[in-house]
Amino acid sequence: MPTRDPDRAIRGDVVVDAGIDEAWDAWTTEDGVRSFFAPGCHIEPEVDGLYEIFFNPAAEPGQRGGDGMRILAFEPPKLLAFTWNAPLDMPHVRAQRTSVVVRFADTGDGRTRVSLTHTGWGEGEEWDRAFAYFTRAWLDVVLERLVYRFSVGPVDWENPPAMMSREPAE
Repeated sequence: MPTRDPDRAIRGDVVVDAGIDEAWDAWTTEDGVRSFFAPGCHIEPEVDGLYEIFFNPAAEPGQRGGDGMRILAFEPPKLLAFTWNAPLDMPHVRAQRTSVVVRFADTGDGRTRVSLTHTGWGEGEEWDRAFAYFTRAWLDVVLERLVYRFSVGPVDWENPPAMMSREPAE
């Protein structure tokens, strides 16, 4: 049954074994993004700069993943916000833009809490499918790979780790 909650959002938190500057760099530098998020990217670290995340960097432009996404807010090392789109098999939602906000908080023990919120969802079957897809993608893959990156090491994109559901952040 389609959801009719206009305020629905995907929310997730993890605590990583890294200082706030390291966690910030993982999301805001090209080397950092390639260490956990995706094998390719193009990032212009400033408001209205590009925040393109390429899950298939060898594909044609427009088919690599998060092509054309832009930074909405850039407040080092506390806040990053960017636009987001959907996979190619969801053309109506892909033509729209949602927004993702990532917040960083020093836990005081050399670790950092990373909180992600994804909002801007429309209504209808394709939107519901996109919401379910990104709930899993953000919570069970991207945030888990961020934890992996700081506890094990950078993701090997030739052999990425399988991610599983996690316990809530401390």
